[in-house]
Amino acid sequence: MSLTDLRNALPDYAKDLKLNLDSVLSDAGAQGLDAKQIRAIALSCAIASRYKPLTEAIEAFAAEKLSPEEIAGAKAAAAVMGMNNIYYRATHLIQNEEYGQLRAGLRMNVMANPGIDKMTFELASLAVSAINGCGACMDSHEKVLRKHEISAQGVQSSLKIAAVVHAVAVALEQA
Repeated sequence: MSLTDLRNALPDYAKDLKLNLDSVLSDAGAQGLDAKQIRAIALSCAIASRYKPLTEAIEAFAAEKLSPEEIAGAKAAAAVMGMNNIYYRATHLIQNEEYGQLRAGLRMNVMANPGIDKMTFELASLAVSAINGCGACMDSHEKVLRKHEISAQGVQSSLKIAAVVHAVAVALEQA
């Protein structure tokens, strides 16, 4: 099923999502991001949202601009954040500060060479962290992005992609 087919399958109560999906996935709507970044972030977010038909459609959309290595990098962001968000969210939320002081000891080698440029990987990681609700990870990725001169609009656009892609997945799963 194509992205257009899925968009059209959204129920009437989700008509705002139809408009927002078109906007956040367009070069004009996702201010501060380029076409490759938009697609990589959207793919990472679709994976994190766990609705296979949407993931498949967004992967096809992403493949229009991304190489197989870049697609693998977007998938890697979703995978490693799926692990990190659980761990770091838990150590942040547990009231015993001792857990936050312990060495995580989790392998994150993909972060050194993710297959996509590092700032796109960071943007995708931020977006997935938003979906997964990990404030500690969001803070960490936002700081890296801003340090490397990604604009506030770029960060915001990444978060808007996360919000809309996740909402579309939820609505389609309920339809």
